[in-house]
Amino acid sequence: MQAARRTTGLRRQAVVATVPVAVAALLVAAGPAAAGTVGSSGAGDPYFPLAGNGGYNVHHYDLTLGYDPQRRHLDGKAVITARATQRLTRFDLDFKGLKVTGITVDHAKAAFSRDGQELVVTPRHPLCADQEFRVTVTYSGTPKPVTDPDGSLDGWIPTDDGAFVAGEPQGAMTWFPANSHPKDKASYDFTLTVPKGRTAVANGVFRGQRTAHGRTTFRWRQSEPMAAYLATATVGKFKVERYTTPDGVKVYNAVDPREAAAAAPVLKKLPSVLAWESKVFGPYPFRAAGAIVDRAPQVGYALETQTRPVYDSAPDLSTLVHESAHQWFGDSVSLTGWKDIWLNEGFATYAEWLYAEQHGGKSAQKTFDSLYASPASSDLWAFPPADPGSGAHIFDTPVYARGAMALHKLRTAVGDPLFFRILRTWAADHRDGHGTTAQFIHLAERESGQDLTALFHTWLDTAGKPTSP
Repeated sequence: MQAARRTTGLRRQAVVATVPVAVAALLVAAGPAAAGTVGSSGAGDPYFPLAGNGGYNVHHYDLTLGYDPQRRHLDGKAVITARATQRLTRFDLDFKGLKVTGITVDHAKAAFSRDGQELVVTPRHPLCADQEFRVTVTYSGTPKPVTDPDGSLDGWIPTDDGAFVAGEPQGAMTWFPANSHPKDKASYDFTLTVPKGRTAVANGVFRGQRTAHGRTTFRWRQSEPMAAYLATATVGKFKVERYTTPDGVKVYNAVDPREAAAAAPVLKKLPSVLAWESKVFGPYPFRAAGAIVDRAPQVGYALETQTRPVYDSAPDLSTLVHESAHQWFGDSVSLTGWKDIWLNEGFATYAEWLYAEQHGGKSAQKTFDSLYASPASSDLWAFPPADPGSGAHIFDTPVYARGAMALHKLRTAVGDPLFFRILRTWAADHRDGHGTTAQFIHLAERESGQDLTALFHTWLDTAGKPTSP
């Protein structure tokens, strides 16, 4: 996500909801299955306590959606293939707002209840530990975005010709039921039907489209693992450009015609940006790439939706570099907890610095120096990048700029050859997986042979302006 364009507003902490008495009574009434082991209602993330769920891991989402932009009505069917990590008589999915019309587990009708963002599912028969199972949820209604703790909109956001769909950190639940925490990544298939003349764009490789009876269906496949917040199904009137890069990456750009003139010079550079980032960070991690450039002035940010970032307006080059860098840092290598988000945003911000440095712009050192000159009262020093404190602050300046400064300090400490080897090794070792701050520090110390405790403590873990640059 591009921090400079993130809207700000009221700060509020996420709160764990209690189960209402009526819901508890319904679950007890479900019968003997309710007496066994249940999955937790969250993945244990203190910043977003209800995000994700316990007791299972999802392997694949097959999403079939029909959207009418005029009525703002969505019909959906989600087929979720998962594996139980414990015996389960009940489990949760993150799903907010839309009406559920039916649920089956392994083709047998299942009981369900709603509790805020929790869709509580009670299968007819308990699930055994390590059992693979399939959940089918049908639903409909008018999807509405959520308001994040920083005041910005997130999820299915209506536009004048469709919808801008961006899920970080918690918006996936506004349009499909999910295990919505970065710890649980899965592959995806999308079948999206919209009125003729609209385009529906999702993640991964475009698999074709067909028009019949005034409606067009678009099919997409995201084969590499993806966190739910990185999924999109953006709808609008778009000009489409398709091509394949020399490396075989399939590019699909969808641009609102009102943004086309401003976006064209920047999108023309996408192949060279991806080639440069592949040289710096290692091979591009996905089969597909591209951009969705919408006109969504109410949004106020761009987001690195996997393989195909979504922009609320025509991006500048630095934003394109930033969101493209996230394909390595944040998308391929994902978080295990939102506290570590500097691993996404600090790295993507430093990619901007590196790109400028190597393309005739300001050196990374000069960028660092100008930031360090900020007074001690500046927001830059408000909190440590590796500990934003709550979900209200994960998109604030220290996560981005001071996170990038920490990387620059590492670079000056170990030298360019080792620094760039560390970045490439991080992307390679954790490809399609996850990483933590502790793991990155361990890698840096292992590769450099240095004790970097003081450096990372100062630049990642300590609030306030360091006494020396």
